Amino acid sequence: MPLFPLRFLVLPSQKKRKLIVVVAFDRGNHGELFPMYGPTDQQSEDRAIRTAKALASNHVGVIAWSLDADPVVVDYGLPTTPFVNGDVPDMEVSFVR
Repeated sequence: MPLFPLRFLVLPSQKKRKLIVVVAFDRGNHGELFPMYGPTDQQSEDRAIRTAKALASNHVGVIAWSLDADPVVVDYGLPTTPFVNGDVPDMEVSFVR
């Protein structure tokens, strides 16, 4: 499952946008992580952190991450993680899919 929300669209006339996302994970029967909440885009990093903290007590892992993005020219910055709690997938693996 891609970690980019489907609503993330930028028209050519728009500037780069900061993509801010929260995903919460649980474990399957065989121990594999799967997204139970999200990915959902957030209006700000502060809101993403608040949302992630609220989800943390109910899931085995939660991550809030952000990156600068310009999908028109396929230019994505490196992700930053303002909040991580518990077990989450490796970010590099998630972006390769």
